[in-house]
Amino acid sequence: MDATFLALFLISTFVGGIVTGLAGFAMGLVVSGVWLHIITPQQTAGLIVGYGLLVQSYSIWKLRHALNWRAIAPFVAGGTIGVPIGAMLLAYIDRDILRTGVGILLVLYSTYFLLRPTVHTVRAGVPTDAAIGVLNGILGGLTGLAGPIITIWCQLRGWPKDVQRAIFQPVIVAAFVLTAASLAIAGAVTVELIKIFLLGLPALGAGLWLGLKLYGHLDEAAFRKLILVLLLVSGLVLVIPFSWFT
Repeated sequence: MDATFLALFLISTFVGGIVTGLAGFAMGLVVSGVWLHIITPQQTAGLIVGYGLLVQSYSIWKLRHALNWRAIAPFVAGGTIGVPIGAMLLAYIDRDILRTGVGILLVLYSTYFLLRPTVHTVRAGVPTDAAIGVLNGILGGLTGLAGPIITIWCQLRGWPKDVQRAIFQPVIVAAFVLTAASLAIAGAVTVELIKIFLLGLPALGAGLWLGLKLYGHLDEAAFRKLILVLLLVSGLVLVIPFSWFT
């Protein structure tokens, strides 16, 4: 990795840390567009998972006062079922069609609620939450995105921003753990990957610290808009063919 690529890697990692600190998810969306031009797709996936586990775990610790494990459990249990299902379905479903379909739904949802001033709260119980966890896991297994469905659901439930993050961040961590295990079994964790991982840690830590500081200044309305914008970006990333970026 030469000096230019190193600078791009560190800057994108720093920005990814800021976004995660602010919103609680979407680091992969921010960094992958740059990383895929610098390192291999396997290394990109490994770093997103490795860094994701670190930043999500730290953010969860910062929000530990809002954690409610009884509320989190149905989503995590559902995700544990959904991720392997999504991975298995890859052999039978056209991944490009799926990505495009999910992307269009995310774009429509986020655009609609960005333009709409209020959101009606949805009431649901444990079975529905578990079903959402399964769907979130399936999408994660199919597309690598472990955040959109659970963050949408947390918004629809009308929970305060700390409660939302205290729900969807542990769910995303659980999905990352499953993915990390899959990558390790597949032999994707190499000495070179570990070197790159360690190289980016200071930039990641600085970005995460700044993002969490900025998060403290967000009110509920600003947090809602930030999440919707990131969901819109998620949808656009899925809809636009990857070849456009290469």
